[in-house]
Amino acid sequence: MEKTRVRWLRVIGGLFAAAAIVIGVVAGGVVYAWQSARVDTTGQVRFDRPLAIPPLAASTTAADGTREFDLELRSGTTDLGHGRGTETWGVNGSYLGPTVRAERGEPVRMNVRNGLDEASTLHWHGMHLPAAMDGGPHQMVEPGTTWSPQWTVDQPAATLWYHPHLHGATAEHVYRGVAGMFLIDDPAGPVLPDRYGIDDVPVIVQDKKFDGDRLDDGAAMFSDTGVLGDEVLVNGTPGPYLDVTTERLRLRLLNASNARVYRFGFDTGLGFSLIGTDGGLLPKPVEMTSLQLSPGERAEIVVAVPAGTSPVLRSTPPDLGADFWGTRFAGGSDTMDILQLRAADRLESNADVPSSLAAQADLGVPSVTRKFDLTSSTQINGKSMDMGRIDEVVTIGTTEVWEVRNVSGGVHNFHVHDVQFQVLDTDDPALTGPKDTVYLPPGRTLRLLMRFTDFSDPSTPYMFHCHLLRHEDNGLMGQFVVVEPGQLPVQPPSPPSDAARGHH
Repeated sequence: MEKTRVRWLRVIGGLFAAAAIVIGVVAGGVVYAWQSARVDTTGQVRFDRPLAIPPLAASTTAADGTREFDLELRSGTTDLGHGRGTETWGVNGSYLGPTVRAERGEPVRMNVRNGLDEASTLHWHGMHLPAAMDGGPHQMVEPGTTWSPQWTVDQPAATLWYHPHLHGATAEHVYRGVAGMFLIDDPAGPVLPDRYGIDDVPVIVQDKKFDGDRLDDGAAMFSDTGVLGDEVLVNGTPGPYLDVTTERLRLRLLNASNARVYRFGFDTGLGFSLIGTDGGLLPKPVEMTSLQLSPGERAEIVVAVPAGTSPVLRSTPPDLGADFWGTRFAGGSDTMDILQLRAADRLESNADVPSSLAAQADLGVPSVTRKFDLTSSTQINGKSMDMGRIDEVVTIGTTEVWEVRNVSGGVHNFHVHDVQFQVLDTDDPALTGPKDTVYLPPGRTLRLLMRFTDFSDPSTPYMFHCHLLRHEDNGLMGQFVVVEPGQLPVQPPSPPSDAARGHH
């Protein structure tokens, strides 16, 4: 009896010892994850490469007066700071794509050829255009084929962009490098710095992780926000610097990262004028020293860099509005050096920022209110994305308020296709301009005012979704159609299987 008791005591003691080891390993893992989740590259970036300026996309004029652009999705290798062998994707090149530039009122045709070995799409983010031309998940371009959407550009001057929107694979395709800017000019607009690559410069910001020379898109431990990299590329350039030759410099900031939120400012405290948001110019410039952008958001700023100085554009910890755990594992504790500006000793005089920029659009009085609850990182209003289901039906010519609540406790933002909206009930100057993407902190509700004009189509939907791309891929997305009064929606066709679309 005594021997049996001793044996049981030894077994129990062994179990306790094993449990203690497991607890210690788990605790050690949590501590390691907590410590390694924070990134700080302050003063560590060498800024030894000139900033690449994406070329302006070439175009031709068709017999009917339409401007045609040829864009080809390609694979290749690119030097992103880890040697020349990093496998990447791009448009008309191995990484990123050319800047498309068109004027308001111009008819355009985009000949999108897919030179990849799997299906993809090209979505014109921020553009007001017919749903069938939108480049969403229903407009897939199969390998070796060409898709040629066309429309007339009919919206104010703005900094838009293009990127893939293949359901279930958007995060991967964007991370590999398929993206570029789409600039709209308005000849009737105010005089601003506009010499592309000189005093009007695109700044496409992306964070990356590397495993040797390979892009690593794995998510961090204890995080469902998606990939958060410890290195930053600007226009595909690691450690970039820009030679500044003019008194004022217009920077078109684009957060083209998959999941990271940036809070941009300068290491010297240098102020700047915010002149535009996602969909165009503000009514008047707003003086700022920091500006927060979540994935998909854009902003235009004008900065006067003192002659002979070299301030660094830096991202300091963003205000995510999350708890301490959610903040840490969503990049909310990170500081990252982005781009060095090197001002010449003598600077050329150029256009100053006028006190009045653009009148705020009159969207009318809302007649419909819709409610959208982000209930998890995979569901809106308790539903995950279904390409065969229409979630909302909008009547053309109506003004609506969309009340969007983040009840999930996680970090999200919200993007609506086809329209630019106004954020109501806010005193944030960065939200006073036209928007199509907006950050939504946990526990917050935002009311978005929007008007639906033109382009009714009962059978082809637009999307609304979180632009943290892993969330979008995992189902945090819905569909709406714009119809004529009394018209009923048409069920979208069943989506093709992964095998049919060539995704792997």
